[in-house]
Amino acid sequence: MILPILHYPDKRLRKIAEEVEVFDDSISVLVDDMFETMYQAPGIGLAATQINQHKRIIVIDISEQQNEPICLINPVITEKIGKTESEEGCLSVPDYVESIKRFESIKVDAMNQKGENFEMDASDLLSICIQHEVDHLNGILFVDHLSKLKQGRLIKKTKKSGKEL
Repeated sequence: MILPILHYPDKRLRKIAEEVEVFDDSISVLVDDMFETMYQAPGIGLAATQINQHKRIIVIDISEQQNEPICLINPVITEKIGKTESEEGCLSVPDYVESIKRFESIKVDAMNQKGENFEMDASDLLSICIQHEVDHLNGILFVDHLSKLKQGRLIKKTKKSGKEL
């Protein structure tokens, strides 16, 4: 099922997600719905927070064919290496792209849909995407990495466009 995506500056995007403790069918259904929503949007990453589900779940697929789905539940970034800067956009901030500084590569501890632990090394676009989505779980948006001036311009642009705030 395709779920509605919250848009900036909706205050629900600031809520810190809670750890998933029970891995049941409802988690599997939520993950499937998140992938369907992300692919339809279209996007390469989606955090449960963005669909008003405040659980520590992210889905990602950076492949061009959209056939390499990654689900990270209760992700924790355990290692951060190097620096990079790249253009980022966000499904919760439509039609807005800005250059953001992130770590070039990371190591992540997470769980899969069955509640099994795994560790993952990520670099380049995958690293950036994971950092972006983990930020969402912590109530942080990519626009928070911008100067106050750019944040102000974005809020004015959002109001001017007539989109719901």
